[in-house]
Amino acid sequence: MVTHVSPEAHGDERGALLSFLAEQRGGIRRSVLGLTDAQASSRPSASELSLAGLLKHVTEVEQSWIARAKGEEPPVRRDAANRHEGFALAADETVDSQLASWERAAAETEAFVRKVPSLDDTFPLPEAPWFPPGQRVSMRWLCLHLIRETARHAGHADVIRESLDGASAWDLVARAERDGPA
Repeated sequence: MVTHVSPEAHGDERGALLSFLAEQRGGIRRSVLGLTDAQASSRPSASELSLAGLLKHVTEVEQSWIARAKGEEPPVRRDAANRHEGFALAADETVDSQLASWERAAAETEAFVRKVPSLDDTFPLPEAPWFPPGQRVSMRWLCLHLIRETARHAGHADVIRESLDGASAWDLVARAERDGPA
């Protein structure tokens, strides 16, 4: 998704954060343009990551963080024993089903961020060795964290896609503009 007018220009911090997140989501969505499920599930680089696995992972991550911010349990819980399952399609999953799931998660994120009373409102971080015990973070932090997480994986997706068939992020932007989004 390309935003031609910056929401920041109108003083809309929520819009700016959501636009940056949407832009990074677009990079991952474009990375699977024109690929079969088998191609998207392949691992053409030294990494064990696949495009389909990244797509599933970012969907689960976004859903889990929004659930936490709402004070709910994440819909999918991953621990060390099943962490790898979040990076691979299950037998009944396809790239198209994951894209649709992510689209629903993105709509939920947008609605939540738009309706939260203040970006300064906080929620507790989950208990994990990498988070200080009892720390609370703001909704602004949540948005920035989702942008960071998605951008990190959009970069991975760029490398994986280029390793698959030589298509660069620039090639995929041009293709999406010519043929329409995935």
